[in-house]
Amino acid sequence: MNVRSFRLSDYMPATELLKASLSEECCEKTLAALARQLKLEGELVVVAELEEDSDVKIVGVAIGTIDSNNGYYYRLAVHPDYRSQGIGKALVQKLEQKFQQRQVKNIMIAADEHTEVVLPWFEQLGYGAQHVLRSLKKLRIVTG
Repeated sequence: MNVRSFRLSDYMPATELLKASLSEECCEKTLAALARQLKLEGELVVVAELEEDSDVKIVGVAIGTIDSNNGYYYRLAVHPDYRSQGIGKALVQKLEQKFQQRQVKNIMIAADEHTEVVLPWFEQLGYGAQHVLRSLKKLRIVTG
């Protein structure tokens, strides 16, 4: 598996992955935030790719953002066929490195009704309640 920064050529495969991984409402919000984040700083969008039968396939996407000197995991999506294989963890680790390189004050999880289900998973990675932001209206990638 290779985890790397998003490239323009990833847009269509990443969109298809988000559609396969998220509810319709969540996907719509996520695509809007993805577009805003790519305008702000595309380096904070990362993808996980696997090579299968000489074909490279995007199997995970993580959207991060920096706002008020805090780094936020906005959305994490792993294709349903590839879950529980460490892909999500690798995406989080890559974004965490990028946040640390930018010397953010805190690393937080941007939580909404769509991410509540993954909060226990983030907790296993060491992110507790103090790392959760539930008021996303403050984030530029949400409000535009």
